[in-house]
Amino acid sequence: MAAVTLHVGDLDGMTAYYRDVLALNVLDLPAPTVGILPAHPTATVTLGRGTTPLVVLRHTPDLPAPRRGQAGLFHTAILFDDEPGLAATVASIAAHAPGTYAGSADHLVSKAFYFTDPEGNGIELYWDRSRDLWGWQNGQVTMDSLPLDPNEFLREHLTDVALEHPDATGAVVGHVHLQVGDVPTAREFYVDALGFEATAQFHGALFVSAGGYHHHLAVNTWNSAGAGPRASALGLGEVSIQVPTADDVAALTARLARHGVAVRDDGAMLSFEDPWRNLLKVTVEH
Repeated sequence: MAAVTLHVGDLDGMTAYYRDVLALNVLDLPAPTVGILPAHPTATVTLGRGTTPLVVLRHTPDLPAPRRGQAGLFHTAILFDDEPGLAATVASIAAHAPGTYAGSADHLVSKAFYFTDPEGNGIELYWDRSRDLWGWQNGQVTMDSLPLDPNEFLREHLTDVALEHPDATGAVVGHVHLQVGDVPTAREFYVDALGFEATAQFHGALFVSAGGYHHHLAVNTWNSAGAGPRASALGLGEVSIQVPTADDVAALTARLARHGVAVRDDGAMLSFEDPWRNLLKVTVEH
């Protein structure tokens, strides 16, 4: 999974949240820049860790807010290299924007903390346990949502070094979680057509992955049961997926064609929509 693009109304405010609160680094600014940020409707800001983009903010102030119950983004999940780095970011949010905290959970495969950015986009910050500690049964990964005390987590893992340099720990987009209208249709698209493997399905949610991960992508109907195709709105712009080779892109193109999914291929990027108009783009990993 690669950087998630968000359509945002307040580019300055959203950039400040992801930069100053989540301690992400600004990797790319609109050019030319005058003052802080140019007020241009097509301006974008890319933020991440190290040289890895995690979130792209695309300034689209003319779009309306998403309707209640609409399909779209549930959360972008950022996977941290270690627990002290995760703890430092959680501490930064607690200090600068505690009202954006939405909860925490021990999922057995991971420890996760949830937040909501100033425009209502969900964020998960998490750390994975070692794969040899994950439980599997009949091809399904064992996950749960057990209590996780954030204060206890900070007492156990927050270090002075991590607190002084909260942006030093590496991170990637570990998975993306979407809101959809129904799970069976999502399974037909993401498993049968796109080719992910189903790793878990329960409580109105489906989790899928490649390469034996617990999940690279998830869908749920918790707030969006019965939703139809999305109207253009603030929030999710696109989900980016990287594959190892151009042959993988060609194979995916053929696979989608067999399932009647319309694709656009410009030679560098393959783009297509799921049944709810969530836009996905596939590129070759560099």
